[in-house]
Amino acid sequence: MLTSKERAYLRSLSHDIDTIFQIGKGGIDDEICKQISNALEARELIKARVLENSGYTAAEAANELAAETGADVVGCVGSRFILYRESKNKKRIELP
Repeated sequence: MLTSKERAYLRSLSHDIDTIFQIGKGGIDDEICKQISNALEARELIKARVLENSGYTAAEAANELAAETGADVVGCVGSRFILYRESKNKKRIELP
């Protein structure tokens, strides 16, 4: 569980990263969970977007993916959300 200070720090880092996943009409399935889990292991911090035809809000998608991948939700803004999970092998982000 992230503190508000850690969450704010991660949000500031997320401004410089691109959105790498889109949740569309296919929704959230095992394959997208696996891909997001792999991306979190490699990057620790990812940004994703929910398309209008997905049937999810950004918060719903973020919470479901966080539960499936063991990540923390850093924040949701509009249709985008940010997930963080500390890497077991290569720690890239030092939290304050």
